[in-house]
Amino acid sequence: MSADSVIPFGFEALPVRGALIHLSNTWQRMLRDHQYDLLVTETLGHAAAATGLVAQSLKFDGTITLQIQGSGALQMLVMQCTGDLDLRGMAAIETGSAAKDFAELTRGARCAVTVDAGERPYQGIVAIDESSLAASLEHYFAHSVQVPSHVALLANDAFAAGLLLQQVPGQPLDEDDWRRLRFLIATLSATDFAGEAGLPLIGKLFAEDDVRVYEPRPVRFQCRCSTRKTEDVLQMLGADEARATLAEQGRIEVVCEYCGERRHFDAVDVERLFATNVVPAPDSMQ
Repeated sequence: MSADSVIPFGFEALPVRGALIHLSNTWQRMLRDHQYDLLVTETLGHAAAATGLVAQSLKFDGTITLQIQGSGALQMLVMQCTGDLDLRGMAAIETGSAAKDFAELTRGARCAVTVDAGERPYQGIVAIDESSLAASLEHYFAHSVQVPSHVALLANDAFAAGLLLQQVPGQPLDEDDWRRLRFLIATLSATDFAGEAGLPLIGKLFAEDDVRVYEPRPVRFQCRCSTRKTEDVLQMLGADEARATLAEQGRIEVVCEYCGERRHFDAVDVERLFATNVVPAPDSMQ
């Protein structure tokens, strides 16, 4: 089984559903063009695992976005996952700033989860718990979605992983069983994901329970940037600003913050963008 996957599962004797995510190659590709410190890497990895877990639980053709925006060390974190589990994400850090923990990193920040599946996107505001992103999402699920949940998130520069347990709405669950499950997933550590964690890990964690495991779903890094979208951004800036930048620098370089793709525009490209009745450049995707 590929390490880059989500495994849904359920408990035969308990009204609880769950999923385990483990990202390796996908996570490495996301980090490739960035130089994050350990805390930002961990936080971004937690966001990657969490967004993948939430996306796999929704039956939709669209995109879910987890976004943290602040004015401190972490200025912006964006993680997006499609219904097909195509994942991309990035973080923007204030130059010269560093934080000692998650609370300091996200001080004064706002967090939102947006599900865009058509004409009417839904956005939920996540109250940031200074202890962790996992605790923040547990609060969000319990109070905004009314689905009690346990969330465990782990990440370093080698992997991003997590486990989500949620009570099935409308079915009673003994509090002792719910606390026991919380204790079990709290034992997860980086060593559990040193290899291709999957079915053996689920069996190890819930050895006392009958668990039904469903087909793993692959997760991959996929950026949706393109030449056409980049041209749209330049057109929004306007002809005067584009020409002024061209005169100063000789060419315009646009770098995608998600995948690192660099696109260049010379004088001919710029004049074409702001001319009328021209054929657009071919689209492309990285």
